[in-house]
Amino acid sequence: MSKQTAGVHHITAIVGHPQENVDFYAGVLGLRLVKKTVNFDDPGTYHFYFGNESGQPGTIMTFFPWPGARQGRVGAGQVGVTTFLVPEGSLGFWKERLDSFGVSVMETERFGEKFLQFDDPHGLKLELVARKEGPQSKWSFNGVPAEKAIKGFGGGILCSAHPARTMELMESVMGMDKVEEDESFIRFRTSGELGSVIDVMKNAPGPGRMGAGVVHHIAWSAVDGEDQVQWKQLLEREGYHPTPVQDRQYFTSIYFREAGGILFEIATDPPGFDLDEPLEALGEKLKLPPWLEPHRDKIEQVLLPIEVRERKADGK
Repeated sequence: MSKQTAGVHHITAIVGHPQENVDFYAGVLGLRLVKKTVNFDDPGTYHFYFGNESGQPGTIMTFFPWPGARQGRVGAGQVGVTTFLVPEGSLGFWKERLDSFGVSVMETERFGEKFLQFDDPHGLKLELVARKEGPQSKWSFNGVPAEKAIKGFGGGILCSAHPARTMELMESVMGMDKVEEDESFIRFRTSGELGSVIDVMKNAPGPGRMGAGVVHHIAWSAVDGEDQVQWKQLLEREGYHPTPVQDRQYFTSIYFREAGGILFEIATDPPGFDLDEPLEALGEKLKLPPWLEPHRDKIEQVLLPIEVRERKADGK
């Protein structure tokens, strides 16, 4: 083992109507919309980034919202559940809050930890877990005080078509430590404080289908561009086929599909979301990369208008 990932950089999912997406992740979960841009490969589609006050790696949940998108199905080759991390002692606050917004919550346990599991409005499977680790968010919005706010990712549950091969990659190539096992899951831990706990289902589920309510890919952190190149070279030596480096404006990325069918990305921590707007104004304007700026008028005509707004517990 020559390298070790610090953990999850971001997770990207497909959802439905963009305003419903913003209302839930900002209005209900209290996350900050840190960047409003477009899918660089499909500029007629938004790409939203939510996170803590600065969009720190390990806090970034991103979405491609497609109104009327076909519903997906969670299964093999996907991230089955995305786990958010909240402060110790705050699960009661979150259960009451989700209940007040009409979100159906199931309480469950895994490896001695309690989780609140629920779906977002488009069927994406989420859960909350309380842990001491991870820096406290400084963001407060719509009744979620900073001391109760989501810190970032706790990790997630991976549904692999070939669990043994996925776990071999995680342990022998990506440097994750196998720490616990029960009848259903094997737990891995990375060195970071956020996005550091990954549970892999031991038995392969049925095939998944991409669509609304499904994770598109999971990204792991690279310290910088040099570290990313080292990851690319390591993956190639191990028989994987990572893409060339892609410029995503706020980080650079390489992608590869692991043997269990899950799309993995390795993304750089820098340059970050304050590259093109100040920290205090993150997410307020539609930001486009230089190569799309000449097409702004056309793009803005296609995109549906959205706003970050407060929501009342009765859903209004």
